[in-house]
Parts: sequence; C-alpha cells; structure tokens
Amino acid sequence: MAGVTVAVTRAIPEAGLDRLNDAPEIGDVRLWADDLPPDPEELVALLAGCAGALTLLTDQIDAEILDRVPGLRVVSNYAVGYDNIDVEAATERGVAVCNTPGILTETTADLAFALLMASARRIPEGVDYVRAGRWQTWGPRLLLGQDIHGATLGIVGLGRIGQAVAARARGFGMRILATARHEDPVADELGVEYRDLDDLLREADFVSLHVDLSPETTGMIGADELALMKPTATLINTARGPVVDTGALVEALREGTIAGAALDVTDPEPLSADHPLLALPNALVVPHIASATVATRDRMATVAADNLLAVLRGRRPEHIVNPEILA
Repeated sequence: MAGVTVAVTRAIPEAGLDRLNDAPEIGDVRLWADDLPPDPEELVALLAGCAGALTLLTDQIDAEILDRVPGLRVVSNYAVGYDNIDVEAATERGVAVCNTPGILTETTADLAFALLMASARRIPEGVDYVRAGRWQTWGPRLLLGQDIHGATLGIVGLGRIGQAVAARARGFGMRILATARHEDPVADELGVEYRDLDDLLREADFVSLHVDLSPETTGMIGADELALMKPTATLINTARGPVVDTGALVEALREGTIAGAALDVTDPEPLSADHPLLALPNALVVPHIASATVATRDRMATVAADNLLAVLRGRRPEHIVNPEILA
C-alpha cells in the first residue's frame, strides 16, 4: 500500500493536507490549486491513477467518471451532503463514499439565525443606506423591520441543524413549529410543535429550510408553497439551492407575496451578478458560507482526510455513506 497517490480537488485547510502529506501510505498528494473547480476532463486527469480522492460539492462524481478512474477506492467528500456523488454507482464499483456530518451543525445554525436576524432587521439595506450617504437624520419610519422575539419560526426538517436552530430560537422566546419525517423526543425539550408543511408555511413568520437534497425535496418550495406564506414572512435557506424554485421566489419577492428571503445557497450556484434575485432589495444572498469558520473548516478537513486514510488502511472510517462495501 506504500506510495499510493491521492487527489485533493481544491486547496483545503492545511490541517487536512498535513494529515495526508504526513501519512506513510501516501506517496503523492495531487492538489488542484485553482480557485475554480476542475471541469470533467480535468477531474479525470487529476484522479487518474489515484487510490483516493478528497472532493468538494462542486465535483460531480458519477458513473462515467468512476469508470474512467478504475483504481479509485475512496471518495471522501469535504461536506455533510453528498448529492454530487452517485453513491449507487460508487457502491457497484466498490468505491467507499465518506462525508463530514455533525461537524458543522452549530456553525451552520449560527449562520441560519444570523441570516434570519439580518433579514428581519434589514441590516444589509441599512448598511447600503449609510454607505450611499442617505442617512440625514433619525426617522420614525426608516427601515422598519420585523420583530424576532415572540415571532413564530417554522423549521422545515428537524435534523441536527434544525434542532440547533430551534435551540437558538428558544433563547429569543420564539414559538417554534417544525416538519420532520420522524418525531424526535428532543422536540418536546425544545418546545417544538409539529406541523405538516402547508400549515407550517401558513403560520410561520420565518421559515428556515434544513432538509437534504433529494428527488422529494427538489423544488419543494415553489409558487404554491410561497403563496401559503404570510406577506410579512421571510424564507431562510441554508440547506441546498434546488430545494427552492428560484424563479418562483423572484416573483414572490417582486410581488410582495412574502417580505424577504435570506439565502446561503441558490439555484443556480453561483448566481451571475446580473441575476434578477440580486437586484431585489428584499433578497439577502451570501456565497454558501454556512460552515465558513476557521475551526469548523479545519475540523472538516481533518475528518475528510482521516476518512480517506481509514479506507486505504483497510479500516472503517468514522463517517461512511455506503458501509455495505466494507463487508
């Protein structure tokens, strides 16, 4: 096993790269150093002859790619999600798929609540107002926003991140509603009331999305769902961009169907600078930074590297998506 080659598809924190460079099993670490991800042909060239790959969500690892790099044994994703990887195709070819769950739960919840607060209190608009030199005096109707304390928060998907957001909302005295595939005892501890999606959308002042991307959740928030929301409500998305129909969201924001949207993820991603969503003052968009803290990104890098090394060493990794291949 000594001297195998592994690929890292973007410059990750040194904590993870050091793990790979220091491992005696690794003879060469190929690093894609460009800021933009490799295209499919570049990805194949990068992975050719590699036993392992440490990938990002922007790298599409499908059956065709896997067939062109037959020596690959493990794809370790630097993310909780793995919708960029065809797990079934990987399993059929004996390739382990790993991810980094749990690590970014609290950090993502922090950002989701920060987006909620910034949108509710119109903070980005206020910053722009001051920078444009428009601040002349205090005004009783200037940039009126929505109260957060005492408001109703609807959480779509009460998994780890959804629960962490609920814990923050509880500290603000919010009423908390949630949808979930399975009821969890923690809901009682957090004071969460279960609702189906339609009722949650009707009742909530803020709707925060925390579902995995799947065929069932793709486009789950479209024109019909947005029409159920209050005209004073705000939509927050730190899950995946395709969960929301972007065209329907633009129209809802333009027409005042809802008051605002705060997005860490979009569809498409990234948005072009001239995208209509970015021209709307009631849309707050940041560039997929939910896990972007030094500590969290370092931990993601080390776990992703350790997952990869575990498979190459014939051990069970801490986080594996398709454990059946280990049998």
